Amino acid sequence: MMAGEKLPIARIADTHYTREVYEPSDDSFAIVDAVIADISDIQALNPTLCLEVGSGSGYVTCSVATAMAAAGLRAEFITTDINPDACACTTTTMRAHAITAFDTALADLAAPLSRRLRGAVDLLLFNPPYVLTPSEEVGRPGMCAAWAGGFNGREVIDRFLPAVPHLLSPGGRCYMVTVAENRPEELVGIAEAAGLDAEVALVRSADEEKLHILRMVKRVA
Repeated sequence: MMAGEKLPIARIADTHYTREVYEPSDDSFAIVDAVIADISDIQALNPTLCLEVGSGSGYVTCSVATAMAAAGLRAEFITTDINPDACACTTTTMRAHAITAFDTALADLAAPLSRRLRGAVDLLLFNPPYVLTPSEEVGRPGMCAAWAGGFNGREVIDRFLPAVPHLLSPGGRCYMVTVAENRPEELVGIAEAAGLDAEVALVRSADEEKLHILRMVKRVA
């Protein structure tokens, strides 16, 4: 690509979702922007395996895969979602963009893959359910699973975070969406204590939310 040229991302018109699958929104765009802003560092990492937990429509993984390909990077992409409709939409979105090096799994977070992928994930993406809700709404079937975050919007995030240092390769990077109500600075501290270099990579206001995209990098021993 020419210097200063904008990297391509997924086409909204070719991104598939249903009433039961989260459509691309401001949080989706923010995490993609945070990854693309770091593309030079990601090129230096030269990732071979990327994992998105909770892929929904597939827009985020498809955008990152498209941008990485334009930046001269080739990687395998794996996505998971607890919603079978989301897995189907992700597959359709990826195929609509002619991306073939991918696999998708029906899974709660990355649980069934964690042993196989331990220490192997170079790029980890997570747009969690972060909305503050009653705990009983967390993990309900369909669309609710995409947004219901329970107490402080943290119940799914707090389940996911301990897995991050185990999944990442040395130098591997995780990007995760949070909002102000999730206490992102506290999450940064938890990640740092787990052996990750963590910081808020991007802050963006969207409707009534203040999005914070966290960047977590596994330290190289």
